Amino acid sequence: MISAFTMAGMVVQLLISLFFPIGLLLYLRKKQLFSWKPFGVGVLIFILFSQILEKALHVVMIDASGTSLKWTGSVVWFVVYATLAAGIFEEFGRYVGFKWMLKKQRDYKDGLSFGLGHGGIEAILIGVLGAVNALILAILIHSGAFDHTIASTLPKEQADLLKERIQDTPFIMYVLGGIERVFAISFHIAMSLLVLLGVREQRFVFVIYAILLHALMDVMPALYQAGVVTNIWLVEAVVWIFGMAAFMFTRRIGGKFQA
Repeated sequence: MISAFTMAGMVVQLLISLFFPIGLLLYLRKKQLFSWKPFGVGVLIFILFSQILEKALHVVMIDASGTSLKWTGSVVWFVVYATLAAGIFEEFGRYVGFKWMLKKQRDYKDGLSFGLGHGGIEAILIGVLGAVNALILAILIHSGAFDHTIASTLPKEQADLLKERIQDTPFIMYVLGGIERVFAISFHIAMSLLVLLGVREQRFVFVIYAILLHALMDVMPALYQAGVVTNIWLVEAVVWIFGMAAFMFTRRIGGKFQA
């Protein structure tokens, strides 16, 4: 059975993941720091580079278990691939967006808007849809309908694992999932500004910096996915540190654009 407390956690994740980007959008508009076109391009770039191109490469490279590469069981190579793939696809995607799609919109507010679009759609796809999916499964399990609906379409081991995951995930983990989206958006905004600064100053090395920072932030989540790190609080702490550092960077980098 799924407790009402656990299902409340799913709702909290959904609300944070949905209303934080919406609230930030409204705040930036009020402060006249928002542009619709960069926001839309940020959404488009995330879908194209992260959800289509990167995932297509994952199909070729990552084993069906999702914890190792197809050609080696080495954790080191898995972490190197997973972190660099995320960094290269997303940061080069930002570069493409600013370099060729936003030639006339390269101000500070455009970087903020692009990053919000990039991180906001990620929050929707991961935080909101993830919570909705968990809620639907929880309701099916709670009502007893899971076994003759979802379970009947899956191999028994996979169905049992899915059911176990929903039943065993506590309230706090869903709340963490929502809070993680807040720090992820902060990071996406900062990296968008860093890449944009590189485009403005014609210094591609800034894109390299963004790729390496993105890869570095993803090391701990990749180790968790590979099963090497089992403490989720440690993983979230790293994400929060990067998110806070990104927030401070975003506040300070504004002067560079004004100059």
